[in-house]
Amino acid sequence: MPEALKKLIQNINLLPGIGEKTATRIALFLLSTNNNFINDFKNNLSGIKEKIQYCKTCHAITDAGKDFCTICEKQTRNKNTICVVEEYLDMLTIEQAGGYDGVYHILGGAISPINGIFIGDLNFESLFNRIENADDKVEIILATNPNIEGEATSSYIKEEIEKRKLKHKTFLSRLSRGLSSGYIEFADNITIINALKERKELK
Repeated sequence: MPEALKKLIQNINLLPGIGEKTATRIALFLLSTNNNFINDFKNNLSGIKEKIQYCKTCHAITDAGKDFCTICEKQTRNKNTICVVEEYLDMLTIEQAGGYDGVYHILGGAISPINGIFIGDLNFESLFNRIENADDKVEIILATNPNIEGEATSSYIKEEIEKRKLKHKTFLSRLSRGLSSGYIEFADNITIINALKERKELK
């Protein structure tokens, strides 16, 4: 196998969810496709990090030069309901399911010391600031993944809200236990809608 092709396969193989066989298939597709596609793909990939930034309120990905994402900017969204998710992909999954009219807060992961992710690495402080600065009582929907890391993250938020004496300003709820896969991103639309509708209050 040519060295250039081997290196391309290795690069593709580093992408999440892509095994060696799939990486090889993608590399061979790129090799056989026309130059217009390759150039378009290269242009979209080049400088992607300079073309985007993160929303100052919820940490969602938005266009460079925009301080706030489209969801935070929309007047029709209920700003008193904040759905807390681990990743941007979780937010996209909930949005795609439909039926949710609140806003979001993206933590950027879940507490996982074994993987080197600690409290200070995640967007907790900005969440507590949002609660503290809210004019009215806000509902915080804890939509972290139903696994060990997700549960630890939700527990930390609950404990901190109590510790910071913010409980009077919040109504805490948790998605119902319908997410059997353990990851929100893999749940179907009906499961997501039901998990939101049947969310339980955390006391």
